[in-house]
Amino acid sequence: MQTLLLDRSTWDLVVDASGSIAVASAPYAVAQNVACAVRVFLGECWYNTALGLPYLTNILGRTQSAALFRADVEQTALSVEGVAQAVCVLTGLSPARRLSGIIQLTLTDGSQTVVSL
Repeated sequence: MQTLLLDRSTWDLVVDASGSIAVASAPYAVAQNVACAVRVFLGECWYNTALGLPYLTNILGRTQSAALFRADVEQTALSVEGVAQAVCVLTGLSPARRLSGIIQLTLTDGSQTVVSL
């Protein structure tokens, strides 16, 4: 599996040494695709409207349990090609109301990787 490589700080496209758009291969490509899937609002991606989290309907401005949010994240991660298992671990909520955590992934090839929220 390959995907367009995104810069980790700006989440924008990156060019390779020859000036072409860079691509990422598995396992990093799968981890990046999971990170994209959990960052996008459900229905926002024009090429796959089933991708994303239900931020508008179930998360933002709603009272929701941490368990339900973790389940939504895990379900979204499992919808990404190459993911066999996903476990969301929430690590904290800052005073600025910024939620942090990780998603532990087991890929279909048996390898494991982690994605930060």
